[in-house]
Amino acid sequence: MKALLYKDTFPRLAADLRERPGRWLSRLVFLLGPWVSLWMVEILNQNDVFRDLEDWQVLMNMLWYYSLFVSCRLVLGRNRRAAALGAVLSFLAGLLNHYILRFRGRILFPADISGWRTAANVAGGFDYSFDQYITQAAVLLTAYLFLVWMCVPQKKRARLPLWWSLLLWAAMGGYSYAFFCTGMLPALDIYTQQWVTQRNGFLLNFTVAMRYSSVDKPEDYSDETVLELMEEYPGLEGDSSATRPANIVVIMNESFADFSIFDTFEASEDPTPFLHSMEENTIKGWMYSPVTGGGTASVEFEYLTGFSTLFQPPHTVAYQLYVEEGMPSLAALAGSQGYETTAFHPYKSSGWNRVLAYQYLDFDHQLYEENVKNGYYIRHYVSDSSDYQTIFRSTEGEDATFFFNVTMQNHSGYAQGWNNLERSIQLPDVLRKADSTAEQYFALARESDKALEELISYYSSCEEPTLVVFFGDHQPPLKNAFYEVLYGKALSERTTEEILEQYAVPFFIWANYDIEEQEDVVISPNYLGVLTAQVAGLPLTGYMNFLSQMYEELPAITPVGFVTGDGQFLEKKELNEAQQEWLRRYEILNYCGMVDLFDEARPMFCVDREEAP
Repeated sequence: MKALLYKDTFPRLAADLRERPGRWLSRLVFLLGPWVSLWMVEILNQNDVFRDLEDWQVLMNMLWYYSLFVSCRLVLGRNRRAAALGAVLSFLAGLLNHYILRFRGRILFPADISGWRTAANVAGGFDYSFDQYITQAAVLLTAYLFLVWMCVPQKKRARLPLWWSLLLWAAMGGYSYAFFCTGMLPALDIYTQQWVTQRNGFLLNFTVAMRYSSVDKPEDYSDETVLELMEEYPGLEGDSSATRPANIVVIMNESFADFSIFDTFEASEDPTPFLHSMEENTIKGWMYSPVTGGGTASVEFEYLTGFSTLFQPPHTVAYQLYVEEGMPSLAALAGSQGYETTAFHPYKSSGWNRVLAYQYLDFDHQLYEENVKNGYYIRHYVSDSSDYQTIFRSTEGEDATFFFNVTMQNHSGYAQGWNNLERSIQLPDVLRKADSTAEQYFALARESDKALEELISYYSSCEEPTLVVFFGDHQPPLKNAFYEVLYGKALSERTTEEILEQYAVPFFIWANYDIEEQEDVVISPNYLGVLTAQVAGLPLTGYMNFLSQMYEELPAITPVGFVTGDGQFLEKKELNEAQQEWLRRYEILNYCGMVDLFDEARPMFCVDREEAP
């Protein structure tokens, strides 16, 4: 065998190369196509393929490009046509992605394909002119097609030997199966890039998103089971004795945290004194977020829908992958009761696919940074004070308003300049050394607390009954060393209760009219929307009725742990049978409402606008 390999095969290849150089040049140009396509698509993706991608990312992108070219070759039977088709298809996909990136600030996701009708409706309002990226990619495509035309002869259809074709199809099929249907990607710690979406490279990120674009169906899921739960948990009328507010103002404050959750935290003064002073007509406590340090969109998704990230693949964001038209939401419920619904984020509309997500969640209006008049900026972001001024203007009308706001002032990182920011909070040396940027964060929290006082003062003087719901989305991304000082131990040594301390953020519900005060309430965002509806006297869907009852048993649910009704902090495996049964039912209803909302089950999750009083 060895003699055959070295004394026969290589000389034959060398002789064939001398005798038919054109065939080998044709093959070389064909094999060059995937590399050209990667370079071309990443130009359109605004990436420098030589600097912005890691070697493993280049390799995994290339596997898909070679699969495309080889598939074209096997189907068409000609190198020239296959190379040209593969390059053109790559360019068109890259061009579509480039326009998505230009218009929305993030790359193409599988969910965009299903929403093509919505995109087509607004397509006429965008600028499709060529820019430097399109020009460079078009030049590269033209050069490669010219090379194909010059160096790859047009021949009759040339089929590969059957065994060779079967081997190639099997290899591509096997890789696709491992990629999409096994635990290969989680084992390699490869997940969708959700914020800086270009980071994986276009084709890899798109296919990874496809891999995680489905939520696993519960083992015992069936339409019959859902309908049985629907009968057990009917919708409920709103509390007729509760005041129906004219305005419901919901504020999810970026990275707003209360570090008094840590017994060892010290600072020169309380960063949030007004928050701590709130008592009258206030329900307040701790909300256990599903994320820490980032992942804002996951928190707002849980609040607005009642669906839990616990049942999603890890490191995925529903706004990018799972939100579809007609998905049940608190905005839709408010709209059914006659409220004008508005979503407001004083930053770029491109973040987290919000434009499409808010539309699908049934918001009537959307506001972004460009809608902030004479905005006052702290560092590089619209201040909370300017943010709230926008809310004041939006709730001045006579229409009942449900207003959902995600602030921006406190966004990381905290090594930025101190533009319009007073150095108001000093930390002990041990904390300052653990994270030199932390003092900027706490100065921002102080500014948020001042703006919060302005917010409550404004609505205290308003005649219209107004309900304000306020919560942080997650704790800030301070360094691990900072948290290790607070805990006095390595993060790996924490108990479940201590881990959950890093996921705790403050929340309150306040009204400018009489409501029953409560303190030290424990909750997670998937329940907070239900509590909002209850306090506002809105009706509850059957699904919200279920959540309100489950809350009594498991008042906080996160991917890292649970808080039980009797105050225990447990991992999932430590839950008792009754608690596991609640989770089983929750997963079934979560899957139905989020993925498989069939017609017969829709009344459990939705209230039609036609039923508005």
